[in-house]
Amino acid sequence: MSRHETIYGLHAVRSMLMRHPERVMTLRIAARRDDARVRELEELARQQVRPVERVDAHALARTLGDVAHQGVAADIEPLPPWTEDDLLGALEHARNPLLLALDGVQDPHNLGACLRTADACGALAVIVPRDRAASLNAAARKVAAGAAETTPVVTVTNLVRTLGLLKGAQLWLVGADAEAPKAAPEVDMTGGIVLVLGAEGSGLRQLTRQTCDFMVRLPLLGAVESLNVSVAAGMLLYEAVRQRSIDLPPKDL
Repeated sequence: MSRHETIYGLHAVRSMLMRHPERVMTLRIAARRDDARVRELEELARQQVRPVERVDAHALARTLGDVAHQGVAADIEPLPPWTEDDLLGALEHARNPLLLALDGVQDPHNLGACLRTADACGALAVIVPRDRAASLNAAARKVAAGAAETTPVVTVTNLVRTLGLLKGAQLWLVGADAEAPKAAPEVDMTGGIVLVLGAEGSGLRQLTRQTCDFMVRLPLLGAVESLNVSVAAGMLLYEAVRQRSIDLPPKDL
């Protein structure tokens, strides 16, 4: 029996049907759901000759659990995961690559949100440890809104070891910490870099912190003492994009 994953939610399923219809094994829709957005999904599936099943809404909920599935789910063939070797091989063909590494982020919603922003910012990949961290499950995929199908997630056994290999590949490691001596705009992010963010609450582990070349902070001007990891990742990713855009040549009109 072939291995499959289940995604749910209108946006995630539509993105899969638009980008990778060949990987959709079955589209399942709640029996009484009949609106324009669902009809569009049905039409996309039939155009791509993908099976469509109308199922009891309660049965769908029992299968998926307590999640906001919006009456839509799809069984898909998973994207082949990248290994550490795949990542290092991709670096050989990448110019000034931007990567995101998450040190023990455990909430799949945060992982999905980080992945979505990483995709929007053109990141080459997102790196996560295998143990004590969120995996790319259906909840993460839904929040990622299709980014899980375009930006590889590299699951590694030893994050510190992988970061050391990336440093050996001439990438700079930029860690995030609210108490860091430098603000993010003070560090050059125009070359090949890995942005490294820690778990919700506890932040980066000591060994991870020691591996980083620079530690940077984001300005906190109000009463809060820290930012959600996905928000911080988004701000740092877009700071890298901002710095890189300054040096871009003007487009021909």
